Amino acid sequence: MTQLRRVGLLLAATVTALLATAAPALAHGADAPDGTDYRVAVTEVTGADAALRVRVIEAGARLELTNTGDTPVEVMGYSGEPYLRIGPDGVYENSRSPATYLNRTIIGDTALPAEADPAAEPRWHRVDDETTARWHDQRALWREAEPPAQVRVAPDREHQVRDWVVPLRGADGPMEIHGTLHWVPPPDPYAWWVVATVGALAVGALGVLPAASGPGRRVPVALGGLLIVGGAAAVTLALGRTLDAGAQGVGGVLGGLLTGPVWAALTGLGAIAAGARAATGDHDHGSAGETAPSHRAHTDFLVALAGTCLALFAGVTNVAGFTRAVLPQPWPPTTARVLVALVLVAGAGALAAALLRLHAAGRHAPTASAATH
Repeated sequence: MTQLRRVGLLLAATVTALLATAAPALAHGADAPDGTDYRVAVTEVTGADAALRVRVIEAGARLELTNTGDTPVEVMGYSGEPYLRIGPDGVYENSRSPATYLNRTIIGDTALPAEADPAAEPRWHRVDDETTARWHDQRALWREAEPPAQVRVAPDREHQVRDWVVPLRGADGPMEIHGTLHWVPPPDPYAWWVVATVGALAVGALGVLPAASGPGRRVPVALGGLLIVGGAAAVTLALGRTLDAGAQGVGGVLGGLLTGPVWAALTGLGAIAAGARAATGDHDHGSAGETAPSHRAHTDFLVALAGTCLALFAGVTNVAGFTRAVLPQPWPPTTARVLVALVLVAGAGALAAALLRLHAAGRHAPTASAATH
C-alpha cells in the first residue's frame, strides 16, 4: 500500500470519526438558543439609579441585572414573592420561590419541590459572589408553541407581541424593569444556502487543477488563505456568542469561550494554523528526505482535516443563522450570516478540493512508480 493511499485512508477514518461524534458536540442547552424569531428588549428601569443596570442577553433568553450600589435589590417572582437578591455581598436565591425552579430552563418545565411556597418566609442561599444575576424570565418570553394570532395572520411583518414588566424592590421602595417583545420575520434561508453551496463548489473545483501546472501549484496557497479567512470567521462567531452571553473583560471572555462555544473557537484557531502551514509551506520540494508528491499529500490531508472540522464544528453549529431573525451575536444578523457562509464555504470547499487532489495524486502515483522501474 502506497503512502498516498495510507493518507487517504487516514483522512476517511478521521472524517468518519468526526461525523460519528458530531451530534453531542453540536448540542446546545435549552438556555442557549441558536436563534429565535422573538426580539426581547429592555426599554427602561423605573425608580432605579445609575448603580443598577439591566440588559438582555443570549438572544433574549435571559435578563441580566447588575447592582453596584451599597444596598441589595430584589427581583420579585411570579406571585410577588422575593426571588433573587443582588447586592454588594453577592447573588442570593430564595429556595421558597417557585421562580427559582421554573427559571432554570427557558421552557420553565422544572418540577417544583415541596418547599416551593411563594407565601412562605424567604430562605436565601448564596449562588454567586459577584454583583450580577442572569435568569430566564417567563414574563419577557413567548412560551407558546404557536405564534401569536397577529403573526399567523401576517407572518411577513414585524409585530409587537406585548409589553412586559418585571417588578423589583430596593431599599427606597419598588422599581420596575419595562420591556417589549416583538416578532421579527425570519430571513429566507434559500439565498444563503445558495451562496454557501455555490461558494463551496467553486472552491472545491480548485482540486481538479493539475498539480504540476502553474495554477495547480498555487492551489495550496489559495486554500490556505481561505482556511485563514474561514478560521477567523469561526473565531469571530464564537467570540460574538460569548459576548452575547454576558461575558465582560478578558478573563470573562476567555472563561466564556472555554465553557461555551469552545469547539468553534478551537476549530477556528486550528483552521488558521493549518491555513498558514498550507499557504507558506514548500509545495514543490517538500522537507528534507521527503518527495514532492508525498509532501503535497501531507499538505492536502491537513487542509482536508481542517476543512472538515471547520464545516462541522463552526459551520453546522451556526446554520440556525440562516433561518432565524434574532441571533446570539452582538453584531447585526446579516453580518453573522455572512460569517457563517464564509465558514461553510471555507470548510466544505477546502475539504472537497483537498480530497480531489488526494484522489488525483493517488491515481497518478502508480504511473509514476512504474515509470521509474
